Amino acid sequence: KIACGASIPIEERRPEEITQLAGKRMAPKGVKVWNPAFDVTPACYLSGIITEVGVLRPPYTDSIRAALEKSSYS
Repeated sequence: KIACGASIPIEERRPEEITQLAGKRMAPKGVKVWNPAFDVTPACYLSGIITEVGVLRPPYTDSIRAALEKSSYS
């Protein structure tokens, strides 16, 4: 567990994933791009997590455990 999501390093993806399509430039030259691989959303903004086994609701420790028991990935 971590106290704050601010300590999670966020991987940055290549700008070309945003500025190009099928190898062809779609954005103006020189455009600045920030392409994070993911974000850190504060828990207070989550009302559910959508998964293959259904929507998980708080308390997440319980619903995640139950989902893992149902999942073929566990």
